[in-house]
Amino acid sequence: MRGFYSRKIHSLLGVIPLAFFFIEHMLTNFSAVEKGAAGFKDSVLWLNSLPLVFFLELLFIWLPLLYHGVYGLYIAYQSKPNLNRYNVERNWRYTLQRVSGIVTFIFIVWHLYETRVQVALGNVTHEELGGVMHDIVTQPWWLAFYIVGIVAACFHFANGLWSFLVSWGITIGPRSQRVSSYICMGLFVLVTFMFLLSLVTFRDSEFKTAEAIVQTVNTVIQ
Repeated sequence: MRGFYSRKIHSLLGVIPLAFFFIEHMLTNFSAVEKGAAGFKDSVLWLNSLPLVFFLELLFIWLPLLYHGVYGLYIAYQSKPNLNRYNVERNWRYTLQRVSGIVTFIFIVWHLYETRVQVALGNVTHEELGGVMHDIVTQPWWLAFYIVGIVAACFHFANGLWSFLVSWGITIGPRSQRVSSYICMGLFVLVTFMFLLSLVTFRDSEFKTAEAIVQTVNTVIQ
């Protein structure tokens, strides 16, 4: 039963609050597409001006993310893919959910190190995060890494939402599960498009910061 409840908590945290944070992060990034560098900076500053923002992030983002990520790796380690025996859609989704979870975990850890950790260390400010992203995505290898990480994260989010609806008894019958599958995969396409469009937008020279700041960030993360 302890394992049952651990998996239920893992599943619940993937939707509440992490799915909401995922959507919020997507909208913040997309402000770069809609309003340019100034709009993105304003969105970041507004989020970080919220009352008790440190405790809000700790309780509703970092601790849930830590539990969901670490326990998710444990689940992936315990899983036994058998696509060679049962080459069906649900088996593919089961396997891809675990693979995408591992890729997403690695991507998030590195992305946090390049952004939030550097802010915490005082190497960059929140106002300079657009410039940091510009410096990252104008390098072909890092751009490819971010594209893979974003696609994996978006699939893990959308397919995880579908799995949540099934495992929590919200979509019970075949028809409801099929309809929710279409909706969740449509959501996967939408959020992937918005994240990738934001990523391409960060390549614009408008987001470039002073050369001294870029060099400082590169020195720290290399």
